Amino acid sequence: MRVSGLIRLLALAFALVATWIFLRTSDSFSVRTIRLPRWMDMAPKDIEIKKTKCGLSKPCPFNYFAFRICSGAANVVGPSMCFENQIIMSPVKNNVGRGLNIALVNGTTGKVLRKNSFDMYSGDAKLLVNFLKEIPRDTLVLVASYDDPGTKMNDDIRKLFSNLGSSYVKQLGFRDSWVFLGARDLKNKSPFEQFLKSNPETNKYDGWPELLELEGCVPRKVF
Repeated sequence: MRVSGLIRLLALAFALVATWIFLRTSDSFSVRTIRLPRWMDMAPKDIEIKKTKCGLSKPCPFNYFAFRICSGAANVVGPSMCFENQIIMSPVKNNVGRGLNIALVNGTTGKVLRKNSFDMYSGDAKLLVNFLKEIPRDTLVLVASYDDPGTKMNDDIRKLFSNLGSSYVKQLGFRDSWVFLGARDLKNKSPFEQFLKSNPETNKYDGWPELLELEGCVPRKVF
């Protein structure tokens, strides 16, 4: 009996010592500071993904407008225009058509003034002539081709686009691809223009060249 009592006493003592050691260890852990690596020690507010207007590769400077213009792809996918992060014309908005798609934007405020499409295959060329002649001063002109922009092209239309700063409108013909941003009474040729001639030997699509994409930053008209 004495031996069994001694064993129980030793067991109780062992349990008390083990509990005391555990509690001391737990207290030590409770006040320990765990430091994360610097690259992990970042609050969510420090992580910021910067988005540019119209998805440009880099943001535009102050007092510049951001824009992106895409021509149509063959006669299947219509063109699209984005200005200051606003989609002006696109197949989704259902406001594009075969020929030339044109949007007019106030060069100071960035407000969209008018937008329309002109059938250059079987439409009335006079409608486009009148539209171009009525463009207000200090207006930006965004243009995107779709399907065929050249069949109804005439000398009057070419001259009006040349006055807006186009360098390639004189060459524009049947099923060519063309994207352009100009302005009324522009003294020099616009730097914002791309042109691709339809050529059966080099066309990407069956009967049409590949689509063109034009993006950039155009200066705001400041008085």
